Amino acid sequence: MSTPPTDSSTPRTAPAPGRRAVLGAIAVSAAAPALMSLATPAAADSSVRTPADVLPGGGDLGPNVIVFDPSTADIQTRLDEIFKQQESAQFGTGRYALLFKPGTYNGLNAQLGFYTSIAGLGLSPDDTLINGDVTVDAGWFNGNATQNFWRSAENLALKPVSGTNRWAVAQAAPFRRMHIKGDLNLAPAGYGWASGGYIADSRIDGQVNPYSQQQWYTRDSTVGGWGNAVWNMVFSGVEGAPGQSFPDPPYTTLDTTPVSREKPFLYLDGADYKVFLPEKRTNARGTTWGAGTPRGTSLPLSQFYVAQPGVSAATLNAALAQGLNLLLTPGIYHLDATVQVDRAGAVVLGLGYATLIPDNGVTALKVADVDGVRLAGLLIDAGPVNSPTLLEIGPQGAGADHSADPITVQDVFVRIGGAGAGKATTSIVVNSRHTIVDHTWIWRADHGAGVGWETNRADYGLRVNGDDVLATGLFVEHFNKYDVQWSGQRGRTIFFQNEKAYDAPNQASVQDGDVRGFAAYRVDDSVTDHEGWGLGSYCNFTADSTIVQEHGFAAPNTPGVKFHGLLVVSLGGMGQYAHVVNSTGSATSGTSTVPSTVVSYP
Repeated sequence: MSTPPTDSSTPRTAPAPGRRAVLGAIAVSAAAPALMSLATPAAADSSVRTPADVLPGGGDLGPNVIVFDPSTADIQTRLDEIFKQQESAQFGTGRYALLFKPGTYNGLNAQLGFYTSIAGLGLSPDDTLINGDVTVDAGWFNGNATQNFWRSAENLALKPVSGTNRWAVAQAAPFRRMHIKGDLNLAPAGYGWASGGYIADSRIDGQVNPYSQQQWYTRDSTVGGWGNAVWNMVFSGVEGAPGQSFPDPPYTTLDTTPVSREKPFLYLDGADYKVFLPEKRTNARGTTWGAGTPRGTSLPLSQFYVAQPGVSAATLNAALAQGLNLLLTPGIYHLDATVQVDRAGAVVLGLGYATLIPDNGVTALKVADVDGVRLAGLLIDAGPVNSPTLLEIGPQGAGADHSADPITVQDVFVRIGGAGAGKATTSIVVNSRHTIVDHTWIWRADHGAGVGWETNRADYGLRVNGDDVLATGLFVEHFNKYDVQWSGQRGRTIFFQNEKAYDAPNQASVQDGDVRGFAAYRVDDSVTDHEGWGLGSYCNFTADSTIVQEHGFAAPNTPGVKFHGLLVVSLGGMGQYAHVVNSTGSATSGTSTVPSTVVSYP
């Protein structure tokens, strides 16, 4: 296998021939033994209650939110206990949020497994300092980090023991509002395969070294340097980012991010929990928190219904109807009806990968065409009965102007299959104008339980009908038809990572009319204004390696539809692309893992 170019000063590692290549050799645990002291399920609430009704002073965050302060005894023991449970529980039911009150913590190494979030409770990352590490490695998977999904780190300052913190993650593993007082290594020990990832609103004083990471997106941050690139490294609004040089090395760099608004987060104001709502920025560059108090508004927890697993969709809807926001504590929520977010400015914030499973084919979440709704920190897991959609932003035909106060969808992830049988025709539909989709992984599972061409059928990942929609950090994989289909005007995407469905049984199964294969990213013929930066699509047709994908990207050939930094890759020669975009760009070789690139189109 040939190796994509890497910086000569860093280890050279061939990328994975399919990111989940060695599944057959390793048994992935479907569940781990429960820690009864941490994972006792909460009973269903019979009425809507605010936190003040639950505990004096407010703040019943449930058994799976573990809050530490600097005086807490045996913190490392508790961290190790949770990691042991979650390390290989890729499709398990455990969900945890590890929260650290402001202060200084010495000598900790918080290793993070699946469905584990770690965060500081200060208003600034520097309020909570760990003289130690927050580590993600891949020992559980023989040094292969391509399945290190569903974990996160937020709002902490770290001074790594060795001077370098290791964060070897794949998709759905955000690194937000972090201050690393040293270097950051994005590869596993031994520099095995890696396929991530996302950083936002963070400061790394030293150098970020991606090493074997195939692709990465960094937004509105500051870095002391960047070490190398494999296939696709994208930056927007990043102080210290390398200059534009795609494809050699493959850096796509935007000086600013056109529009951004950081994710809401929980913090402590004295003894009171609050949720901070960062303000919108235009032409953003650098972090929101480095110079003085972050700009935004705070909501007391008394304005939230603090939900625990077992509550019904009716209860959640009743809370929203009463004017409350939702804080979903870690766990799995079965929904027998759609959760309907109709109020402007409503916040739905999940902790510890709170997971929504729609039962009986319902849509999990629908948002009205109103200003300023914020959805963040959720995993939506398709149920066994086909849902027409899993998340809808605005009804069909929505047209209100939300430019002053957009709807934001942040760290909202979708999974069809893997944890069990699941089906959904379309995962996410965006109808409302000016919506910002900031970091999502929309995944039709290629491994785990309930996986097969028709078993976890899911035709479309993301469909954008609304105008002026912006996607920053878009990961969409393995759908039976189009992974992304865009029909709204003036859409923009900064960073896109895709794999076509591994399990397509033959050429006929993916035939799009007279076109060989459904494009990974399709802009409809009616669109006259669209732009994308740093977009990549990979194929790995394991069921039939003779399949030819006509192109990764399809778009109208018009001056207003523009792309910058496109690539397609045949992973290990399992199938190939004939072109990159439309009929432009060289074919992949069909025998080796070497990208075919287009610097700009048209």
